[in-house]
Amino acid sequence: MALFSKQNKDALGKPLNLDNPILVQVLGICSALAVTSQLKPAIVMGLAVTVITAFSNVIISIIRKTIPMRIRIIVQLVVVAALVTIVSQMLKAFAYDVSVQLSVYVGLIITNCILMGRLEAFAMMNKPWPSFLDGIGNGLGYAMILVIVGAARELLGRGSLLGFQILPESLYDMGYVNNGMMTMPAMALVLLGCVIWAHRAYFYKEEGNK
Repeated sequence: MALFSKQNKDALGKPLNLDNPILVQVLGICSALAVTSQLKPAIVMGLAVTVITAFSNVIISIIRKTIPMRIRIIVQLVVVAALVTIVSQMLKAFAYDVSVQLSVYVGLIITNCILMGRLEAFAMMNKPWPSFLDGIGNGLGYAMILVIVGAARELLGRGSLLGFQILPESLYDMGYVNNGMMTMPAMALVLLGCVIWAHRAYFYKEEGNK
């Protein structure tokens, strides 16, 4: 079926590994560092970007032939801003504590390099369904890295995940101390660098063995 053609599968699957927006394209780094001190806001931010990227891709793809090229960036920003506003209001209504943690970073999704890049590079040149898959793939690829970094920082920095204590008290009784540096933005950069290094080392090795 055309819905599951190789092109569509690549649009969905490649951003999860071989063409990950953070690990390979090095986009969206700022928010990846800012919202990953705990796992919960990292998950919410990742899902928000996924939803906004997917639906903004679809909308721009549908209207792409009617958009004057001179104002295409403005139109893209208007579409994204409308979706970001909707998501922001929903977070305030149903997950207020997380929206407070995310603070201004939800609003800054409007200028997210990943999102604007996919609109310009993919949605403006492809039909709605492939554009939707591309948005989902890139959003999930972004979210996956946020979850990895957020989980590592919360576990090592607080001994918990999603607010639930994971490390047993007996470990602390033996002298273990939470690494307070993990809660600092600098450690997010270090962890992200380690993930990028591991990813590239693995795939370069795979390519070298072919």
